[in-house]
Amino acid sequence: MVVGLGNPGRRYQATRHNVGFEVLDRLAAGAPAAFEARPRWQASLAKLPGGTLLLKPGTFMNLSGRAVQAAAAFFKLPPESLLVVFDDASLPLGTLRLREGGSHGGHNGVRSILESLGSDRFPRLKIGIGESGAGELTGHVLGRFREDERDALENALARAVDAVQLALSQGVAAAANVHNVRNKPPKTEIDEPEI
Repeated sequence: MVVGLGNPGRRYQATRHNVGFEVLDRLAAGAPAAFEARPRWQASLAKLPGGTLLLKPGTFMNLSGRAVQAAAAFFKLPPESLLVVFDDASLPLGTLRLREGGSHGGHNGVRSILESLGSDRFPRLKIGIGESGAGELTGHVLGRFREDERDALENALARAVDAVQLALSQGVAAAANVHNVRNKPPKTEIDEPEI
């Protein structure tokens, strides 16, 4: 099951905190598959043709674990069979990081999932949304992307969809080998000495 994190409602659409929702929307549109409300879990669920489930919690971010735990229990899914997609304000805009597990890193949605599942062993895909200024984290993550960031965002969302698809077909480690690429400075050519 792929879980995308975000906040519900029109007010939060297209904010930095909702890139997880945007990735799932693209996965569903490409299938195609439609999200259906699951009020009992406080979530929306779509099923891809191969059987993979897409889950968007309908609670606010800091309560995301409720929906994830309820759906995982219903489908009898262990934490290791989840892939959680979310924003990361500590990564440069457009950077992707796939991990097999780990801490919440200060992300309230991931913290809620960790607490609800009682495990940190769920794979996750972090999407860099750029760093905020000092003391501006809440306004930053709930804000929208600037016009000059749109191209980088579109590229990141497309690569995130590819990363999820690769993780589903070949595993998280294989997807991480492809998508956990650090920006390297360009090589400078060294003139060969004349002999």
